[in-house]
Amino acid sequence: MKRTMAALLTLALSAASASAQTMDANAVLASIDQKAATYRNVAMQIWSWAEVGYQEAKSSALLQEQLKAAGFTVTAGVAEIPTAFTATWGSGKPVIGIIGEFDALPGLSQAAEADRRALVPEGAGHGCGHHLFGTAATASAIAVKEWLVANKRSGTLRFYGTPAEEGGAGKVYMLRAGLFDDVDAVVTMHPGDRNASSASSTLANITGKFRFRGISAHASTAPDRGRSALDGVEAMNAMVNLMREHVPSDARIHYVITNGGRAPNVVPDFAEAYYYARHNDMRVLEGIWERITNAARGAALGTGTTMELELTGAVWNVLPNSYLVGLMQQNLRKVGGYEYTPAERQFAEGIRKSLEGELPPIDSANSVFAPEDGIGSASTDLGDVSWRVPTVQLTAATWVPGTPAHSWQAVAAGGMSIGAKGMMVAAKGMALMAMDLFSDPAHIAKAREEFEKRRGPNFKYTTRLADRKPALDYRK
Repeated sequence: MKRTMAALLTLALSAASASAQTMDANAVLASIDQKAATYRNVAMQIWSWAEVGYQEAKSSALLQEQLKAAGFTVTAGVAEIPTAFTATWGSGKPVIGIIGEFDALPGLSQAAEADRRALVPEGAGHGCGHHLFGTAATASAIAVKEWLVANKRSGTLRFYGTPAEEGGAGKVYMLRAGLFDDVDAVVTMHPGDRNASSASSTLANITGKFRFRGISAHASTAPDRGRSALDGVEAMNAMVNLMREHVPSDARIHYVITNGGRAPNVVPDFAEAYYYARHNDMRVLEGIWERITNAARGAALGTGTTMELELTGAVWNVLPNSYLVGLMQQNLRKVGGYEYTPAERQFAEGIRKSLEGELPPIDSANSVFAPEDGIGSASTDLGDVSWRVPTVQLTAATWVPGTPAHSWQAVAAGGMSIGAKGMMVAAKGMALMAMDLFSDPAHIAKAREEFEKRRGPNFKYTTRLADRKPALDYRK
């Protein structure tokens, strides 16, 4: 049966239209670039709010708005956490997760300047760049969704808005609620001073507030009638400090006294110490934490006070996946780094004057570095996710080379164009990585094989937070 010229022309136009609707990797990267101004505005708004863990109401809502506008189905307030949310598009397998964070750190308020100047005295600041983290993850999720639609691909894309990474263990509660149970792989990023796929592990971490209660009395006229809660805290701290000689040398224990009383002439009836303990093996750390807790119990007994513990967080060390790291590195090299403008270079040189030690080359942001393995000194609730789902993370150069995390210098760079440029590198790298996972089932199979081997036979994930409510007020 012969077709008319009109019919052939119609078929040709339909084919051309279908072809025009498809997206390749270059089109996805171009789509992210086209929205760069929008994403920078989102990140800078979150930077200016600088909301601390579990208090990120405006930051969480802004990211939700972006994802809703892009067609995602958003579920807010998940896992009994008001600022936690998921945003989902699609259905069926595979299920690929993209994680975003958005909490700030207390006491790091800083202007986007190369000299130390707090915007709000003793206020919070994004010293770990989570405003860029959450926005980059959002940008990548929207780009991948557009790619899935244009290319008529099946599968489920799920964005996780995860609050309180800084000591609040938000992801652990989201895991506990079953929100990651069906996920095949997780893609994420973290701000830093270089571009690279992350191949290293981290330290497991347990955190908690030890609260001592005593009896108040006049410190001069009736001290015998008082029982000092501060004595309890100080006795605990003394015993823990003696412990330091008798724990593994690579363990870390830090504390602050958050409340030591109000007036010297009043025996304090309440005092509190906030503790962190870290080690690269959660099983070792569990024993260290039990000894810290026993020191607190002994301090209460010896000072005639009582002690209660609020466990605010407990996170595993990150379980790397070398197969996914290699794949992420390939995608990051496709994206590449970025160059400083003259103004950015001047800013960077100003920041570097305040940094100590041997610094990387100032032009490092223009390079993609090889992944570094080993064990880092930080802790993150991404560790728990990595023991439940094959997980990969990249680091993007959002800070001036040589800048440490949790510093005013990191806040400053994150509030100007250097941070925004690094954020776009991360968004593109994550998008390409997620596209690979959707495109080829072999990637997920190989990642899963390594994942199971690294975890070992009969592995069972557990957490000290198993039956505890999220510590929603831990930053108050």
